[in-house]
Amino acid sequence: MEITWFGLSCFRIRSRTATIVTDPYDKSVGLNLPRLKADIVTVSHDAPGHNAIRAIKGEPHVLSGPGEYEISGVFITGLDIRPENRRKRDRERRNTVFLFELEDLRVCHLGDLQHVPSQAEVEEALGEVDVLLVPVGGGGALNAAQAAEVVSLLEPRVVIPMHYRVPGLTLKLDPVQKFLKEMGSEKAPMLDSLKLSRSELPEETQVIVLNLQAQEEG
Repeated sequence: MEITWFGLSCFRIRSRTATIVTDPYDKSVGLNLPRLKADIVTVSHDAPGHNAIRAIKGEPHVLSGPGEYEISGVFITGLDIRPENRRKRDRERRNTVFLFELEDLRVCHLGDLQHVPSQAEVEEALGEVDVLLVPVGGGGALNAAQAAEVVSLLEPRVVIPMHYRVPGLTLKLDPVQKFLKEMGSEKAPMLDSLKLSRSELPEETQVIVLNLQAQEEG
């Protein structure tokens, strides 16, 4: 399996049988998304930074809500995880968390999760997670401290931060360094892409920062 990051919450996840693109964005966010081709596109919520499915080549299956799916040898679960004790507007704002099961690995994309779930929610909904793609920059999603708390709840083997400030981005987000400091991972490896198999999973939680594979607009 190979994971590549294109800014915000957009990743390409490649397995032997399928290519997945998560949360493609349009140019309004200030970044240029390369012309990606996919078999599967997931959309965590309906916003220009996450739902630009027309930017993806091919004829992908588009998943934008809760459910259980099996496509091209990949098992996918979409979960609607919302805060219970928050103001009405937050409860009504749907965010779909996607769990991908491929090549004997479980990869969880949290989308724009806004709150720290309870231990019961985590155990019941998600179970064991090998690779966690977690928002860390705030701006309507988890901030650095909340993200670190979610990591401690889920105890994934690999953590890849997303949805944080990069050059050119028009959204006001915090830098990834805040999250790395919270995690005590200031010297986390920085890779252009992550290639991973079950046998290569680290024994303890490891943070890996993926280099942005997109360009500033203009």
